[in-house]
Amino acid sequence: MAGEHLKTIINCAMSADGKIALKSRRQTKISDEQDKKRVHELRNSVDAILVGVDTVLSDDPKLTVKEKYVKNPKHPIRIVLDSDGRTPTDALVLNGAAKTIIVTNERCGKTFPNAEVIRCGKEDVDIERLVQELERRGIRKMLVEGGSKVIWSFLRTHIADEVCIFIGSMVIGGDSAPTPAGGPGAEDEKDIVHMRLKDAEVLGSGVLVKYEVVK
Repeated sequence: MAGEHLKTIINCAMSADGKIALKSRRQTKISDEQDKKRVHELRNSVDAILVGVDTVLSDDPKLTVKEKYVKNPKHPIRIVLDSDGRTPTDALVLNGAAKTIIVTNERCGKTFPNAEVIRCGKEDVDIERLVQELERRGIRKMLVEGGSKVIWSFLRTHIADEVCIFIGSMVIGGDSAPTPAGGPGAEDEKDIVHMRLKDAEVLGSGVLVKYEVVK
């Protein structure tokens, strides 16, 4: 029903030392098969999946649900935050396998094959306005899969409701290796985003922890 609160879930996988990729920012395998199954089941339960354009440029994800993990999957709407319209026209999110929305700033005049464009914000995408638009369209549950700047933007604005983190049994190391929440981060204590632990369980070769964001 249009106008309902949009529940936003952040999901990511990180190493035991809190890294989500190598110091080159190249993705490396962290999730095992059990976690992949959980992620695809989670994707299948939401109305939309959101990523930033940097994730599209570095990983070229399909953002669909694999039949290997979910029988008769329903593919949620794919949303890419892309202020300046950098999504390549041959990106897999534009393959027509599911509805795709590219969200740019108001000055960007680009269009994309197999995608709707929403223009929202003068420079960076205004995610609070975007969420209102998505709620108006009847989207009630959305999964945010990254990257780290996008995750931070959803946390610092307290738009995120829940955070799910799979912690793999490995150490990546490196001062410059990205962590789940990037961007400028908290300037002082008042900017810290507090969460409440909801659950923790051993999952396959790692640990899955779930938090509720304190509003």
